[in-house]
Amino acid sequence: MKRFTLIGVSAMALLHAGCPPKGETGNAAAAGGGEILVGEYGSLTGSEATFGTSTHNGIMMAIDEINAAGGVNGRKIKVVTEDDQSKAEEAANAVTKLISQNGVVAVLGEVASSSSLAAAPICQSNKVPMITPSSTNDEVTKKGDYIFRTCFTDSYQGQSLGRYVAQQLGVKRVALLTDVKSDYSQGLAKWFEQTFTQLGGQVVARASYAKGDSDFKAQLTAVKGSNPQVLFIPGYYTDIGQIAIQARDLGITVPLVGGDGWESPKLIEIGGKSLEGSYYSNHYFYGDPTPLVSDFGRKYKARYGANPDAMAALGYDAARTLADAMKRAKTIGGQDLRDAIAATKDFPGVTGLITLGPDRNAIGKKIVIEEIRNGQLTLKSSVEATPAAGTAPAPAAASEPAATGTTATAGTTMRPSSAATSAPLRLNPQFESQNPSFARQSCKKLSHITATSTMVRFPHTPLTQPHQTY
Repeated sequence: MKRFTLIGVSAMALLHAGCPPKGETGNAAAAGGGEILVGEYGSLTGSEATFGTSTHNGIMMAIDEINAAGGVNGRKIKVVTEDDQSKAEEAANAVTKLISQNGVVAVLGEVASSSSLAAAPICQSNKVPMITPSSTNDEVTKKGDYIFRTCFTDSYQGQSLGRYVAQQLGVKRVALLTDVKSDYSQGLAKWFEQTFTQLGGQVVARASYAKGDSDFKAQLTAVKGSNPQVLFIPGYYTDIGQIAIQARDLGITVPLVGGDGWESPKLIEIGGKSLEGSYYSNHYFYGDPTPLVSDFGRKYKARYGANPDAMAALGYDAARTLADAMKRAKTIGGQDLRDAIAATKDFPGVTGLITLGPDRNAIGKKIVIEEIRNGQLTLKSSVEATPAAGTAPAPAAASEPAATGTTATAGTTMRPSSAATSAPLRLNPQFESQNPSFARQSCKKLSHITATSTMVRFPHTPLTQPHQTY
């Protein structure tokens, strides 16, 4: 296990990041007394290195901004980072070291759910709050009341994807290909299948692989014979590119669909044209023109020389959420800090407003569906939040159903599902009363819609705007 103590962004971190930020001085927290130690553990190396690097970049940019603005009640934050090498067992070792040797008051990490599941019990037993920016497996926050997440869950994501594939793509037959070693993959597949089959869909084939495999031809040959309309592959980008290439080599032409684990600058670099016409769910769209997102993207690119992916945005949001809680806490650490984090409500994040529910999961988070087209990511649809965490909404904007083996055409004018047109265009009253700011924001969006309209238009969101070329 490799250890890096970081003040701002150290030279070693820049080595892992690949491209040094412009104007980086490493002065996020000057050495000296009064610093607040925060731990970070992530996959700076190994098979999921872009997850860790992007998250780390987002965290450090947030911390530098917070420190430049006066820190937390006049105290600077210092981040101590451990590289878990993309291994769950190393994640446990990393967090143990951060707590027992470095004495951190809180921990940020991880991305991979298996790593967060390995580390969370250690944070819980030591009463050190942990915020995962992007581990979506539902079991993570069930490890204890000191464990939080600022992203959506797999139950929410899986149900949303199940609805999208069944209702908006018009798909009836799906084949599942899952990673048997990944809690993330297994959990997301479970929730997708549950919703997809409830809506009349059929899982016509199942196959599995293990992280690190390089030959997927046997599994793909087996599912090809079942004549699916879509391959649902809830894996990580490291495997998806190779699976796509081998699928096309075998004559499988239907779209591939997956979750946020696909999100990486390496995805299209690995899979290339084989990923054309495929879809995956994500936490935000880089090309969103709203000021908070565009400002974040501009600052990130100026600093790191690249556009921020969702992991960078989630890392940035998690660090800022933690700092906000520190400012509100009676004391910075233990129960007081835990309680302040738990009280987070309507915090303005790049990935949306952050409100932590009773299960310490972020509620009211939007999901976006991105399509790979001409080697770029384009925003295909936006799935608006629902009142209860883990309840999948119908897409707020959806494309015309696609014919078998084809993808739908994106555009700013979308046709709602039958469920969307029959349901009242409002939020749950109880949720509105508990989350007035989020409700007001949602109602403004809903003001663009009339109950009698057969078409829904969101003129403020350019759905065909390209994300970036990797």
